[in-house]
Amino acid sequence: MKAWWAEYGRYVIAGVVIAVGLMLGFNYHKSSKLEAELQASDMFETLAGHVADGDIDAALPVANELYSNYANTAYAGQSRLVMARLYMDKNRDQDAADALRELLDMSGNGALKHVGRVRLARILLYQDKPQEVLDLLAEQSNPGFSGLYAEARGDAHAALGNIESAREAYEEALADSTQSVNRGVVQMKLLDLPDELPAPLPAEAAETPAEDAAGEGPETPAEEVLEEVAEELAAPPAEEEAEATE
Repeated sequence: MKAWWAEYGRYVIAGVVIAVGLMLGFNYHKSSKLEAELQASDMFETLAGHVADGDIDAALPVANELYSNYANTAYAGQSRLVMARLYMDKNRDQDAADALRELLDMSGNGALKHVGRVRLARILLYQDKPQEVLDLLAEQSNPGFSGLYAEARGDAHAALGNIESAREAYEEALADSTQSVNRGVVQMKLLDLPDELPAPLPAEAAETPAEDAAGEGPETPAEEVLEEVAEELAAPPAEEEAEATE
């Protein structure tokens, strides 16, 4: 044992020291993370109070601190969501869109990003940017949000005049089994779509004849009757014609 300890004792001691260090470090990290979560939770509660009061000046610095100093907590992403809602209440839709884009640029927060993406799509539709909605939702197929994504795509296609694509998207939203969409609203949107787009006029019909443009087009039946009456009034009676001939 003395010989073995003389040869391997230092390795055993080093292993014990490393193990103890790792344990202490893990506990410290866990404790620090818990402390950060608690601090972020308190700040988010403060932020929620400012948002409920509609006090955007007081809410903004708290939200920015959460976003900057507590980015690794879930409250940083949630701060972007509540600020976007507050911005919309203040008719600052572009600021709301920017806040949601910041959420989408963050790491992690998978489920929260889907919520933010749906809300951003609605803001873009409000801003009359349907093509940006389609670009935003391209290749997004999360099962929990597929119905909401399909409804937003339907709204965008309808705004662009892509009636058939809008109909397919609304039908996809209605077929969603998660019950995440308001089926009554989606059904109304589907029924409001026109059956088909009006066919373009033929080239011959689109061109206005020169006579029509000058006000000398084909006469209507009423105009023909008026002309006949005018001719009869202008012509001499039959007896006067006979006397004139004699």
